[in-house]
Amino acid sequence: MTATDTKRMKRALALARKGVGKTSPNPAVGCVIVKDGKIVGEGWHREAGGPHAEVHALEQAGEAARGADLYVTLEPCSHTGKTPPCSDALIRAGIRRVVAGMRDPNPEVNGSGLKSLSDAGIETICGFLEEECRAINPAFIKHVTTGMPFVTFKCAMTLDGKIATVTGDSRWISCEKSRRYAHTMRAARDAVMVGVDTIIADNPQLTVRHVKGRNPVRIIVDTRLRTPESVAVIEGSSANSTLIATTESSPTVHLRYTQRGASIIVCEELEGRVSMPDLLQKLGRMGIQSILLEGGSRLAGDMLKHSLIDEFVLFIAPKILGSDGFAPFALHGITSIDNTFKLSFDNVAKIGQDLIIHAYPEKTTCLPA
Repeated sequence: MTATDTKRMKRALALARKGVGKTSPNPAVGCVIVKDGKIVGEGWHREAGGPHAEVHALEQAGEAARGADLYVTLEPCSHTGKTPPCSDALIRAGIRRVVAGMRDPNPEVNGSGLKSLSDAGIETICGFLEEECRAINPAFIKHVTTGMPFVTFKCAMTLDGKIATVTGDSRWISCEKSRRYAHTMRAARDAVMVGVDTIIADNPQLTVRHVKGRNPVRIIVDTRLRTPESVAVIEGSSANSTLIATTESSPTVHLRYTQRGASIIVCEELEGRVSMPDLLQKLGRMGIQSILLEGGSRLAGDMLKHSLIDEFVLFIAPKILGSDGFAPFALHGITSIDNTFKLSFDNVAKIGQDLIIHAYPEKTTCLPA
């Protein structure tokens, strides 16, 4: 592969990123078609159910696609879903060569798209800039291979690691730019999750407000159904996008919430609380691929203890709160540094007055390769 190939695939990656957060349950994909050294067609997957990236690029290229090279971040699909197979469209268009960033991990594809192209006489190359291509769709990759959602933990904390004062006050630890970025993260996820203590203390809306974007499904983890009926997440028309996870199985008790439009998920109990492994499996079966976990500390600690967090995004404010207050994770019993939960920093940057840190667990099978 040449420097020109790299440039074309990086353009496909840039196009794919335009679809991030807009295509679930489908992956974000970018595509570039090149003929005689010039780009003649470009496309990206814009929304679930709509044309795939390759189709948009072929439409733009027209007859120039015949004998052209195509660069795409993910293996072209070979099955019929809401749209016809892209591999068939490429064959009909007369594409000469296909360079794919990675195989599609979906068992319905997983090599069959490339095989159909190869069988039709099209030269195929796969695995080019694969790490960058995988990094675009971590939630899709995890969900399609494990059935579980990809969980990102997000929190704002002081320099000494506190997320709220002893009275529960947390507004606002982070700066305005950090809060706007956090809403961008919400808009890019299928769901946002908090514990019932956060609902009672803060009465959050859990919607996207500071940026343009869709509102995620709102998930409340509430073992004993203590969510007040007057809170924002179950008031008005938006209640129908709220799920409450509980161990309470009484339909009579459920009526308090279902009559307002919220849905109840009854989960197994683990150590006196909602079993988070069971809840995530249920959410995965519902088609939820990505979750933004926003706390509180007991829920975050439970998720961390069961190795259910795939990514950490931490906003560190230049503030000192002192020994009182709440830490982001309610964890107990760690007496040795050797037994701590170990992370790997991926990126550290400044955002407004704050620092933003992206980190991943050191040992996990759920991260982008």
